[in-house]
Amino acid sequence: MKPWHTRLILAFILGFGLTAHALAWEYDPDIGEEINEVCAGCHGEYGQGGKDGEYPRLASQPEAYIAEQLHLFRDRKRPNLAMVEYVDDRQMPDEDILNIAHYLQGIKLKTKLPPVNENDPGFDAYARLIESKKLMQIPRTEGNIEKGRDLYHHECASCHGRSGQGSRKKAVPMLAGQYTSYLWRQVKKLRKHIRIHDPDEPDEELLDDFNDTEIRDIFAWLSTVDD
Repeated sequence: MKPWHTRLILAFILGFGLTAHALAWEYDPDIGEEINEVCAGCHGEYGQGGKDGEYPRLASQPEAYIAEQLHLFRDRKRPNLAMVEYVDDRQMPDEDILNIAHYLQGIKLKTKLPPVNENDPGFDAYARLIESKKLMQIPRTEGNIEKGRDLYHHECASCHGRSGQGSRKKAVPMLAGQYTSYLWRQVKKLRKHIRIHDPDEPDEELLDDFNDTEIRDIFAWLSTVDD
């Protein structure tokens, strides 16, 4: 996507009043990589998250969604103590948010490594090691996978996509490939209105129609999508 297309989409979706400097922004991969070195302390070198979901996966999430969340953190509208020291106006200006959001969206994590023949004279062990660091697969979680699949397709797919990949156009996050423990934490926060799903409907009781067993089953199905 061309930089000016990205700017217009982000400005339209987020509506966060970009400064003139940010509106003149053009993606700089070096700056994106530099900012990611800070993020990597928690979220991993390739945005893969860590500590079994204590830190969520960011790689491949829609850039408009990442940018929106960073603005919510920065404006203290999404409470998160771990993020406070990294997201004030001085340390995370608009153009930095745009750069890191675009950088993280572009990271692709594989779920499987292709088979290799170590006796092949062209085999590169170091390249294989680097490739393995970009490997991520969510462990299967307990639950009724078939019921979870049906529930997901009936209730969630219209926004998050048939396979849980989210939507870049609509800034909807991917759920497949995300840590199950992290998803559970967000469920609890959404239910308690600590985290707001839709700013236009802050009192929306999005998940109150689901019991824990149904959500568990949905997460069980999502954990199989990357198999």
